[in-house]
Amino acid sequence: MNRQIMVGYDGSTHADEALAWAASAARRQHAPLRIVHVARTFLDGYVVADRPSDLTTQVGNQVLADCVGRLRAIHPDLEVTTQLEPHDSVAAALTEASRDARLLVLGSRGRGGFAGLLLGSVSVTVAAHAHCPVVVVRTPPAAGDPTVRPVVVGVDGSPTSLSAVDYAFDQASRWGLPLVAVHAWELPSLFGTVPPWLPDEVEEIRMAEKVVLSESLAGHMERYPDVSVTSVVHRGGPAHVILAAAEDAELLVVGSRGLGGFRGLLLGSVSQAVLHHATCPVAVVHP
Repeated sequence: MNRQIMVGYDGSTHADEALAWAASAARRQHAPLRIVHVARTFLDGYVVADRPSDLTTQVGNQVLADCVGRLRAIHPDLEVTTQLEPHDSVAAALTEASRDARLLVLGSRGRGGFAGLLLGSVSVTVAAHAHCPVVVVRTPPAAGDPTVRPVVVGVDGSPTSLSAVDYAFDQASRWGLPLVAVHAWELPSLFGTVPPWLPDEVEEIRMAEKVVLSESLAGHMERYPDVSVTSVVHRGGPAHVILAAAEDAELLVVGSRGLGGFRGLLLGSVSQAVLHHATCPVAVVHP
């Protein structure tokens, strides 16, 4: 596995938040940090020749230099490299760059986005197509002691969900944080004149859903005895249940898509809802 943690950086406030998160992650994991800036070669209808003297390249190099200078003042021992990518698409450039990373960190929005949007199109696109886990950073809640905020993982029993569980346990262990594993369930829809669900039937379904969560966590607690685990099985829509559990989380981990999604989609509806509405950093893990 490639050791480096990569962060997309464009000089925006959201990118600064992502940079701070990525630097802390690199220190915790004893990994080098690579800062990637995409110099747009297509701006406002004009093609910009990608030569070293281009304004976009000069500005990009200055953005990276300023960024590294500030970062080294805070983390002088951190191994930091930079990468300037001339490209007409920020999302495509970051997706390709993710081939060389163990983790790609992004801000929730970058420059040029609409102020009312909670999440930029670049973050959504890269989270769907990246070749490694992607963390989209939002500023964690200010209240409370940050050392006791848990890592929360959404679990539905799918193969992608199991990859998310692996990643969540690893992060909780590295950070010394507790883990909350959340599984949401809903009653199957009844059509026609079928009578409503009986209490015993509802309880039977609830117990079966608990088994789904237990089986998804099987073996992990033995491999990570240092991680304190809380299991939550709650009736309700998956996105709503997961978001409620992660209100005070240090990190929320979800699979890129889970059960019930359309096969052609790279990012499921639950993952998209979580990315748009979570109040903490979100890690999207692919199979």
